[in-house]
Amino acid sequence: MYQKLLILIANLLLLPIVSSEAAPLSLGSRSILRSITDGGEGGGGGYVDNAVELNVTSFDTVFRDTPATYAVVEFFAHWCPACRNYKPQYERVARLFNGPNAVHPGIILMTRVDCALKINTKLCDKFSVSHYPMLFWGPPSKFVSGSWEPKQEKSEIHVIDDARTADRLLNWINKQTGSSYGLEDEKFENEQLPSNISDPGQISRAVYDVEEATATAFDIILEQKMIRSETRASLIRFLQLLVPHHPSRRCRKGSAEILLNFDDLSPSHMQSPDKQEVVISNAKGALSNFQICGKEVPRGYWMFCRGSKNDTRGFSCGLWVLLHSLSVRIDDGESQFTFTTICDFIHNFFICEECRQHFYEMCSSVTSSFSKTRDFALWLWRAHNKVNERLMKEEASLNTADPKFPKIIWPPAQLCSSCYRSQSKADTKSSQIDWDEDEVFKFLSSYYGKTLVSLYKEKDLLRDDGTDGALEDLVATTNAVVVPVGAALAIALASCAFGALACYWRSQQKNRKPRRSWN
Repeated sequence: MYQKLLILIANLLLLPIVSSEAAPLSLGSRSILRSITDGGEGGGGGYVDNAVELNVTSFDTVFRDTPATYAVVEFFAHWCPACRNYKPQYERVARLFNGPNAVHPGIILMTRVDCALKINTKLCDKFSVSHYPMLFWGPPSKFVSGSWEPKQEKSEIHVIDDARTADRLLNWINKQTGSSYGLEDEKFENEQLPSNISDPGQISRAVYDVEEATATAFDIILEQKMIRSETRASLIRFLQLLVPHHPSRRCRKGSAEILLNFDDLSPSHMQSPDKQEVVISNAKGALSNFQICGKEVPRGYWMFCRGSKNDTRGFSCGLWVLLHSLSVRIDDGESQFTFTTICDFIHNFFICEECRQHFYEMCSSVTSSFSKTRDFALWLWRAHNKVNERLMKEEASLNTADPKFPKIIWPPAQLCSSCYRSQSKADTKSSQIDWDEDEVFKFLSSYYGKTLVSLYKEKDLLRDDGTDGALEDLVATTNAVVVPVGAALAIALASCAFGALACYWRSQQKNRKPRRSWN
């Protein structure tokens, strides 16, 4: 392995861009949560099960990856008449919490396990299933490799002892969560959305929204056929930025796998307009086999970035959180590269024309290069506040603001009182506030850095498992893989086994001459 690593390093440092017939790697289908389909009651697709059916193979994976705070597991048997009669009751509750059309998404994961299937026999035995249906409640992480015994004490997994009807089950859930969910709740009504103005810990839920925004952005790029000869390099650079710095390990890994196959998926030799259209069409089909943040994403809902209205917050909020998280995760020597990469990405791939143009103007107004992480992070913070100032006026005049999440100057004093040297109640513009920018940078670094990923760390989803299978293939077949040298080096960052290459790539970024975003 050591010799192969040395060969790989030598080859990649000298490797020209060569052609290949390597087939792209298929990463599987959408999330099990998305497989529920977009139909359902009122959706024109007939009745759809909202509870997620699990088996012994998917059980641990789903509970490990879910962003939900709580989980319910119903153990049943498909031949059981009582189970068949109970299913509509269970589904009435499940439709509140599960699927892309959930009324209260991301809070409770409702699941079912069929104990009549031989594959699940040992799983049902681990939970001492004694009758059907039998329901359990607990944090999702406790079900991973978990078990339950009747006389077990101090277990965080509990039997739901009063769930005969949908009303009783939901009442039981409300008691456990201190909530007041109702069976007739509709989406964006009776919301219990938490405020993010005074609780800094809530940003930890946004790591799931960053994944959602990343997946949504690349879905838009593919659907709108935005990968063209003049935008291709911009997308590659953005992927290179995501591989080492995206706050989600799943997205880092997915970005690396797309880079590894990028030349096959989107060839650079686009000669005629007709040929370009064919290439784009083929690339769209090939790229659609890749889920940039894994098969669990997109989930179809927002958590930290969810608005109180259907058409507020969401994608734009998730994208801003991603950009801020990148700004505080880079090293000093990568600040100018990050600036030009983000500016180019928004300019080429953000399809809101007015937003794109405003961001372009802010980028173009920068007259000197960034040499420090602090400088770029603060520039992005100031840019975001300028956007908020403009939107505050527009939303006030058009009455389009989200009443529970109006645009404000960020961060508010409730989150970072030390960020303000002084502030008058009449101050409505960021430029009028006497900021302590050292304290602002400390806040940004903590809020969009450690705090953002704290929930993921608790779930152990940021661990590095070592070399990915696709990267192991790269070791064995370096000369048979088409990938730009810069992209190949970025791939190396996805695994600690390629530490030497990672150091080389990042040193190159630190030493490269600053380049303006646009000529």
